[in-house]
Amino acid sequence: MAIRKEPLSRELVAEGVRYLVRSRRTTPSLSSRVEVHTRGILFDLDGVLVDSTPAVARCWSRWAEQYGFNTEEVVRQAHGRPSLVTLRELMPNGDYEEENRKMEEWEIADTDGVVPLPGVLAVLQALPPEQWAIVTSCTRPLAEVRIRVAGLPWPKQLVTAADVQRFKPDPDPYLRGAELLGLKPRDCVVVEDAPAGIRAGRAAGSPVLALRTTEVDELLKAAGATWIVTDLSKASLRPIRAGYPLDLSLHT
Repeated sequence: MAIRKEPLSRELVAEGVRYLVRSRRTTPSLSSRVEVHTRGILFDLDGVLVDSTPAVARCWSRWAEQYGFNTEEVVRQAHGRPSLVTLRELMPNGDYEEENRKMEEWEIADTDGVVPLPGVLAVLQALPPEQWAIVTSCTRPLAEVRIRVAGLPWPKQLVTAADVQRFKPDPDPYLRGAELLGLKPRDCVVVEDAPAGIRAGRAAGSPVLALRTTEVDELLKAAGATWIVTDLSKASLRPIRAGYPLDLSLHT
C-alpha cells in the first residue's frame, strides 16, 4: 500500500493555523493532505457511518441506573463492543443472556437521532459495492435498523457479532470483512472511532483511519491509528471504476 504526502501550500498552512485556534482537542495538528491507495475499505458502523451515540448512551444509562452502576463508565465501556461482552464483564454471575436480549430490544426501539455522520453518504455513494463492507459489533437486527434509519446505501457485505467467534479488539471481525471482499487485510483500510476497533484492525494487519467522532487523539494514537481525521467529510475518493485500486484523499 503506497502513501504519498504532498508539501503544505500557504493555503493549507493558513487553514492549519485556523484549526489550531478553533480546536479544543488536546493534540491538534496542522492541516495536510495524505493520499492513500487501497483496494477495499472496511467501515465500523456506530461512530463512523452513523451517529447513534445519543441512543446508545440513553440505553446503557438506563441499564446502569437500574443496577446501580456508574452511567458514564458503563457507556464508555460498552462503546464499540458487543453488548453481551460488556454485560458478562459487568455481571458475571447474572443472567447476562436475558439482559442482552433486553438491551437489544431497547436499542432497536430507540432510533431518535440516528443519522449519517458528515461526509458518509458522499464516500459510500462513490464506492463500488464490492469494494467496501461494514464490520460492526452490533447484532445483525440492530445493525440493519441503524443502516436503514440513517438512510445509508445498503452494504453488499455486512459482518456482525454473530459472524465471528472473537470480537474487537481481536482481529477476527476485520479478517472476516477482508475475506468477504476477496482481499488480504493489508490491502484494506479499516475506518474506526473506538480504541477496541483500532486495535482489531491493526491486529488483522490493516492500516487504520481513525475518526475523532468519539475519542480524543491520545487514545486513538495509543490504540495504533495510522491516520486521524475529524470525520469522513475530511476524506474523498477520486473517480474510480469497479475492481480498480481506490485513491483515498485524507485532509488530516
